[in-house]
Amino acid sequence: MIIKKFLGKTEEEAVEAAKKELGDGVVIMNVKSVKRKGLMALFRSGMTEVTVALEEEKDTKAFPRREGNTAAVRGAVLQGGRSVAGTGNPLRADDSMEDRASIERKLDNLQSLLVSRFQQSESERRELLTEEEHSDSEEVPEEEETEEKEEVTEQQRFMKLLYNTMLESEVDEKYANQIVDEVDVSGQANLPFDYILGNVYQKMILKFGRADGITQSEGRPRIVVFMGPTGVGKTTTIAKIASNYVVEEKRKVALLTADTYRIAAVEQLRTYANILEVPFRVIYSEDDTKEAIQEFQDYDYIFVDTAGHSHQNEEQLGHTKNLVDVLQETGDSQVFLVLSATTKYRDLLKIVSRYNQIADFQLIFTKLDETDVLGNLLNLKLYTDKPVAFVTYGQNVPNDIELFNPQKTVKQILSKKQERGET
Repeated sequence: MIIKKFLGKTEEEAVEAAKKELGDGVVIMNVKSVKRKGLMALFRSGMTEVTVALEEEKDTKAFPRREGNTAAVRGAVLQGGRSVAGTGNPLRADDSMEDRASIERKLDNLQSLLVSRFQQSESERRELLTEEEHSDSEEVPEEEETEEKEEVTEQQRFMKLLYNTMLESEVDEKYANQIVDEVDVSGQANLPFDYILGNVYQKMILKFGRADGITQSEGRPRIVVFMGPTGVGKTTTIAKIASNYVVEEKRKVALLTADTYRIAAVEQLRTYANILEVPFRVIYSEDDTKEAIQEFQDYDYIFVDTAGHSHQNEEQLGHTKNLVDVLQETGDSQVFLVLSATTKYRDLLKIVSRYNQIADFQLIFTKLDETDVLGNLLNLKLYTDKPVAFVTYGQNVPNDIELFNPQKTVKQILSKKQERGET
């Protein structure tokens, strides 16, 4: 893997220089402002330094990058902290989607954090070794020692630290082992920690890939279906995304719900529709579904809320599948499976296995504000091979949602729980 830094007057200029030298396949790992040196620094503006990485050909075969339609994901949702009447859309699918303001220090701070933790653990290790040596010298006769202990290098211990950090973030042991095995430091003495960290960081980003998000159909509405278990926040998520399309993108949006099991869910979505001044329909049957789609043929998007239910309820899963089949036959559709980041990993595996029988889907994770560990996002991405499209982190509409940011998520995974709020 190649890791290089490029300077430019602006971020775009630095990225362009990187692509010119290394090609379009570069991954942006860090962006920061740097000051010019010397007397002329007083009269010139600062520069932007971009750190990029490029997978060598032998590695990219194992980790193809999902590029997605970057023009199509434009304007997916409002970012946390912006009002309905906010200016501009921070989540268009270009380089700005990475929310650089919140993660511009991601590698610098993360490296300092890990090195500090490594030095602390190294000091503790040496104290332990000293105690063991005294104990061994008293208890084990010299003639019984048949093997010399293999010396462990600092870079191997640093890799162990990264591995343990992933496990603390609840990355499945199988996937943590894969990542560590792919970053082979054997036979390469004295590799700097930032190089090792950069390798691990980039490989995790590449494993996440990029999602298509919500794309637009030409000449007909895009039907967007949301499905998932009870209580994960499907209805609120729909309201957040619809708010962006109506207010920011000025698109024509219609809302449908098939969640006739819960009156509160119907009324909640109806309330959001009234606030946004968009049409709302409750669909009870296959005929209702087809009539509603036909009625809104001149709209840009039709968002459909399905009934939340247990993944073990065969009858209700069958109803959801029938609805999705009708919607897919009726027009251009996309399906999103909404999951809570607080759900246990083994339960998530069962849930996605059942919903995988219904349709192909992209993932949305909710309730990130209710958990300190994000390893399940990587686990589910690798287990399902489905892209993560959006994440939500609160109940505020239209805020508390954003297009999934793999750089930001990897940084959080590689940070200790109690330290995430400080990095």
